[in-house]
Amino acid sequence: MSYPEFRNQLDSVLRSKNPEAVRQFLIEQGQWDKGRADVEHAMWMMIAGSPSLQSLHAEAQDWLMQHGYQAEAEMLRERPKASRKPASPQSRPKGQTRPNKPRANSQHPNHRAPQRDN
Repeated sequence: MSYPEFRNQLDSVLRSKNPEAVRQFLIEQGQWDKGRADVEHAMWMMIAGSPSLQSLHAEAQDWLMQHGYQAEAEMLRERPKASRKPASPQSRPKGQTRPNKPRANSQHPNHRAPQRDN
């Protein structure tokens, strides 16, 4: 299955807001460990992060806030809309995933150099 096909199917399952259906789909796709118990949290995070599920983003952020995930909800709420668009699979070499953290040499607009004491 290609990534676009997987993503379309995942978004379809996420629209159900049924954690068990999401867990089963991810297990079938080899993307979820059967022993993991945090499927509902993961489901709402995936919904909040999916550009094609914007109509559910507020509901996902509310769920996160109500269940003790304030930091994640705030991060998602404050993220600029332009950064929510994922890179196309063609923009990365095959097999390379998007990094989880910015590179050490990248400059974030809010980044400040450490202050030196003289």
